[in-house]
Amino acid sequence: MTKSGYVNAVIRSSKSNEAYFFINDKYALLDYGVTGKSGGDKLLYGPTLVRDGFKSHAHTIFGSYGIDCAFDTDNNEAFIFYENFCALIDYAPHSDKDKIITGPKKIADMFPFFKGTVFENGIDAAVRSTVGKEVHLFKGDKYARIDYGTNRLVQGILYITDSFEGFSGTFFEAGMDAAFATHTANLAYIFKGDYYVAVSFTPGSSSNGTMLGPVARISKHWTALTALVPLKN
Repeated sequence: MTKSGYVNAVIRSSKSNEAYFFINDKYALLDYGVTGKSGGDKLLYGPTLVRDGFKSHAHTIFGSYGIDCAFDTDNNEAFIFYENFCALIDYAPHSDKDKIITGPKKIADMFPFFKGTVFENGIDAAVRSTVGKEVHLFKGDKYARIDYGTNRLVQGILYITDSFEGFSGTFFEAGMDAAFATHTANLAYIFKGDYYVAVSFTPGSSSNGTMLGPVARISKHWTALTALVPLKN
């Protein structure tokens, strides 16, 4: 479980280089900047309570406790999670028109193929794939790949290191707190506590899961995010 005050989830926005970072029951909208450029990120909005920034969440579990995993889908839509609940939302960037499309409902009801697996009790992190409507999902040291368009499990549940050898020997092999695919093809950021790493997600390639540099403290490159974590309630 993510330590209180650190990044729980990230939604990549439909707006280029923008992403919503969820921390405890709050969130902030960041321009995450130029890849690899120290201090390239900037705060656009927040931090504010999820229930205040997303009015449709006000009387839901997400408005009360926050979001602990998320991934973007199509247009302005995303799946969000808190423990064993999830919902499909329209996050309506730069407006107050957000809405819940489906849910909240239990993960096993939204994604029946997760019933009886560790994923039905919660999902730690997610990364959109560059392949169709596929998504990489992480729970503890386990990994799953799903297609949200056809609502199916693409392959059986594996250990993270079975598919991402680059994680072996790092503390990410035991799991991660949050992740998101950037607007640059095949590039994702992974977070755990006050550390992060840039990773190449290239399905079908021998370089899939390659870390693009050392694991580093958030404070090394993320000026705006450093000012937010650890967030004090």
